[in-house]
Amino acid sequence: MNSEQPDFGLAPVLARRITVLGCTGSVGSATLDVIRATRARFGADAFPLEALTARNSVAKMVEQARELRPRFVAMSDTAAASLVRDGLAGTGIEVSGGAEAVLEAAMRPAEMVMAAIVGAAGLAPTLAAVERGTIVAIANKECIVAAGDVFRAAAARSRAVLIPVDSEHNAVFQLLDFRQSQAIEKVSLTASGGPFRTWSLERMAAATPEEAVAHPNWSMGAKISVDSATLMNKGLELIEAQILFGLPPDSLDVVVHPQSLVHCLIAYVDGSVHAHMSAPDMRTPIAHALGWPHRLPSPARRMDFTNLIQFTFEKPDLDRFPCLALARQCLRMAGAAPTILNAANEVAVEQFLGRRLGFLGIARTVERTLNGLALEAVGAAPATLEDVLALDGMARFKAREACLVEAA
Repeated sequence: MNSEQPDFGLAPVLARRITVLGCTGSVGSATLDVIRATRARFGADAFPLEALTARNSVAKMVEQARELRPRFVAMSDTAAASLVRDGLAGTGIEVSGGAEAVLEAAMRPAEMVMAAIVGAAGLAPTLAAVERGTIVAIANKECIVAAGDVFRAAAARSRAVLIPVDSEHNAVFQLLDFRQSQAIEKVSLTASGGPFRTWSLERMAAATPEEAVAHPNWSMGAKISVDSATLMNKGLELIEAQILFGLPPDSLDVVVHPQSLVHCLIAYVDGSVHAHMSAPDMRTPIAHALGWPHRLPSPARRMDFTNLIQFTFEKPDLDRFPCLALARQCLRMAGAAPTILNAANEVAVEQFLGRRLGFLGIARTVERTLNGLALEAVGAAPATLEDVLALDGMARFKAREACLVEAA
């Protein structure tokens, strides 16, 4: 049955039972692609699935579940859950609906949870997985940005292992010498610059959602693609890196690298610079996370050094991409500022995708929200999930008000 027998080190990894939160999105789908390739190589028993979750993608969930056979499926939309239940009739797969069902999926006995629900909707289930003390592959940067202290405290209590899945943070995770963290001078996360890297402000003002999501290198969901176009994605990643790796804000930087082949650069005090390179394919960091601490073969694209034309690096233009400057400001402020930043950005991006806000209005909306809330709310970071959700709700309300001002 198996085309290749795993070695002794890989066998326990392949036996891990996995839950994928957000399985129909771009990262969730790529995760299942890695699982398919692993099963094709090592046998159908590799990476048994405990649970899959999604919001309302009925047809895709039915297709994935019938093929990959999880024990449990959760749809946060209850109407969608009813349709999925019909679609999976006779399979023996348990189906449930609503937010509590997604929480149940996160708490079921999987040895690894891929947290790939986009935005603040992923907060509660991802935290539930962390509190259970399992290995959690974090693909939802908003969780860490909005509730960093909460996640760190929960992981310390439960001894959960957090493995970053963002290509840049996964690269840092692989390269960083934690034993000599005092010897690090600079950690630079790379940014492609997005589809508007060379556009003028005048042209960006008229940008459409279709243009913003047309990323030149990566295949991502709409929200993340817009964040890449504004460079907010990179700003959120700076905050995430500080929280995940405990690095001083002044040691973190962003460099624009249009080819998206180098994912991070780590400079040490002796003058050495370590770079992580791979083709722009999310299946590479996903395979690293699923296989950790071993290397797992993946179906990801490979780099061909004989066909590489050039590697270029640029400083980000903060005048044309003010979202990155706002995120840097929140990185320095810490406290509640990152939670406010994340919530305001989610609202602004949603309004832009709904054609109710111009592209340049995203940054102005976030700035207005920060100016309206940060002075009264900044202080200690939220200490509980309830604190995070309350602050998140307040920031979203202010951001919607700011959107109305922008549209007036």
